[in-house]
Amino acid sequence: MSTRMRRIAISVAASTMTLSLAACGALGASGGSDDASPAKGNDITVGLLLPEKANTRYEQFDYPIIKKKVAALTRDQGRVLYANAEADAAKQASQLQEMIDDKADVILLDAVDAHAIADGVEKAKEAGIPVIAYDRLAEGPIDAYISFDNELVGEVQGRTLLEALGGNSGGSTQIVMMNGSPTDPNAKQFKAGALSELNGKVKIAKSYDTEGWKPENAQANMTKAINELGAANIAAVYCANDGVAGGVIKALEAAGVTDLPPVTGQDAELDAVQRIVSGEQYMSVYKSYPQEAENAAEMAVARVQGRDIQFDALTRDSVDSPTHKNIPAQLVPVVALTQDNINDTVVADGIYEVSDICTAKYASACAKIGLKS
Repeated sequence: MSTRMRRIAISVAASTMTLSLAACGALGASGGSDDASPAKGNDITVGLLLPEKANTRYEQFDYPIIKKKVAALTRDQGRVLYANAEADAAKQASQLQEMIDDKADVILLDAVDAHAIADGVEKAKEAGIPVIAYDRLAEGPIDAYISFDNELVGEVQGRTLLEALGGNSGGSTQIVMMNGSPTDPNAKQFKAGALSELNGKVKIAKSYDTEGWKPENAQANMTKAINELGAANIAAVYCANDGVAGGVIKALEAAGVTDLPPVTGQDAELDAVQRIVSGEQYMSVYKSYPQEAENAAEMAVARVQGRDIQFDALTRDSVDSPTHKNIPAQLVPVVALTQDNINDTVVADGIYEVSDICTAKYASACAKIGLKS
């Protein structure tokens, strides 16, 4: 099976993800902390460096889930040192150095700038501290990587956007691409995946990078696109994530657009799910953050405790960074989120309750699409 077909198969198979790590058992990984002779005991410190707060997932899901899972894996003896860089690469470098100085046993790193952080990763390596790249592939001598299949994310976005447009338009339909941050290597992969679906089937009239993933930057760029192209000449907007989509939609509405074109997203943020319910946003990409976060915590604990069999079972993929090849990795599958499968994804997986989504403002829209408890 080709890589491309494998990704499509994964996407289809992922439509009803579970958040349990029972899947790890299928991989032959052990979830307990008593079944090996660990290099270190349960009294371990896991450093967690997250990149920003503009995307609500980091504070709402990643940090609390990793903290809870580390505690469960270490009988409440392990702790998580947490720092958020708030989109500041220099601040994150300082935070990483602090964790090295504090002698963290292992560090989960979600880089603001994957290239700039490489020196810090090298320093951690010299101090004997393993670094696992979390969600974004950092450069430098990292020990492992866990993220979603990022090119697949872009493919799912591009494919779903074409479906919203009614298929192949012969390349005449104009769209705008609002990509992610140029310092985030994931953004390049999202874009590559999307272009593999969109090239030759639509005309990409304008394409922008969104500095820092900030919605206000996306809004400003979309305003430029509207002024240059005319709102009526934009058939759809590819947005790399939900924050970007929110900025784009604000720009369209500020320009007086009432019949919004299809807009993509990613991350299944609550605001985005509500926009999907109301029809303002066409789709998002649902990624099981609990699955990613729990597996990352399991990888970190296994690595520092010397549980090689468990660690290998959790990292059966491999990836290359600009500085290192064949990095052990785990690529978590994704699924397109539309009005049709909200119940089967974010609700079924316990990310949101229907009552969270269907507030008074969205009650009638929820009823119209049959979304109910």
